[in-house]
Amino acid sequence: MRFLIIIPAHNEESNLPFTLDSLQRQSFKDFKIVIVNDGSADNTSEVIRKYTDQDSRFETVNLQKSLHQPGSKVVNAFKKGLETQDVNMFDVICKFDSDVIFPENYLEKIDKAFRSNPEYGLVGGLLYVEKNGDWVYEGNSNKHHVRGPVKAYRKESFIQMNGIRETLGWDNIDAILLQNLGWKEVVLPELHVHLIKVKGTDYTIKPAEYYGKYFYFLGLNRFLAYIASFKEAAKSKSVSFFFKIIGSYENYRRKKLELKISEQERKVINRQRWEMLKQKWLKM
Repeated sequence: MRFLIIIPAHNEESNLPFTLDSLQRQSFKDFKIVIVNDGSADNTSEVIRKYTDQDSRFETVNLQKSLHQPGSKVVNAFKKGLETQDVNMFDVICKFDSDVIFPENYLEKIDKAFRSNPEYGLVGGLLYVEKNGDWVYEGNSNKHHVRGPVKAYRKESFIQMNGIRETLGWDNIDAILLQNLGWKEVVLPELHVHLIKVKGTDYTIKPAEYYGKYFYFLGLNRFLAYIASFKEAAKSKSVSFFFKIIGSYENYRRKKLELKISEQERKVINRQRWEMLKQKWLKM
């Protein structure tokens, strides 16, 4: 299978070489990489040039700096990169981050999984972060969900779901839509991807404003949004956190901001969330 790998990058001069070096070292060689330089103000462009000058599999797209919007910024950059390529020339479409280090057999294992399992639509490994000198599981999601930095889609599944959405929550929306279309999302736990991040940073801690906005753009109805808000507040053991989240959610509802999913897709997402709620909480 032939891979198209698109990597959005903004001010990643320190991290990007680790990502690109790990891809050059892959045992699987049939891929093309498009690095989308999203208005970087550092030396990201110079870093990219070192690879595009030496390896014909590497290309770059330069964008003006886009406004920072969680989810939408990175997807916008991804789409700009995708527009420069003929998707029909590839079998697998990857959205990778610019601050990860892949094991040398990553693409080989992904290729084998797709070829051996025609029902697989989305495949990826697990993210690990450095803690006290060791690499440990990130734990920011369940181990059955392919995280945003390491997405690999079968081309047919990607086309059927109309690509990824330029919105907060896109990396959950894709999995739900693919499942509804009959495709499987599969994590290969033996593939450990190292996520480079600033020491002391905890990406699992997010403000109430974020969750309210996330639940709105995910398309959750009020009942499910309140349940999800309660779940997040319970983690923090804070009643006030619950009210802040639903306050944020209701604020976005009042504004009636445009969702990047259709009404039918919104129904699919709510139905899937309800089924998860029944299985995990209600034991039905």
